[in-house]
Amino acid sequence: QVQLQESGPGLVKPSQTLSLTCTVSGGSITADGYRWSWIRQPPGKELEIMGAIFYSGTTYYSPSLKSRTSISRDTSKNQFTLQLNSVTPEDTAVYYCARRVLSTGEYDYWGQGTQVTVSS
Repeated sequence: QVQLQESGPGLVKPSQTLSLTCTVSGGSITADGYRWSWIRQPPGKELEIMGAIFYSGTTYYSPSLKSRTSISRDTSKNQFTLQLNSVTPEDTAVYYCARRVLSTGEYDYWGQGTQVTVSS
């Protein structure tokens, strides 16, 4: 059973950098065939795919967030990390990490989500 757990600060000030870590257990982030994603849901809005890191280490970013987003990984800890720069209150959301199966496109495992509020 794969488990994902997000961690990081729940409150970030405007213009600062939001950093979240997803710790994965029960499966390796380098296992062939998966993409490890960051997804968020602002209040009252739909889920938004922010970006991902593939099992190979290649990254993908949403075009709308690419200039502010960086995703990296620590394979020794089986973790991957999101950094979102220059945050504004519009970045307030529940942030999820999730695993996507490349062959089917299915998101088969999700973290529970973590609320991040951007406010001074």
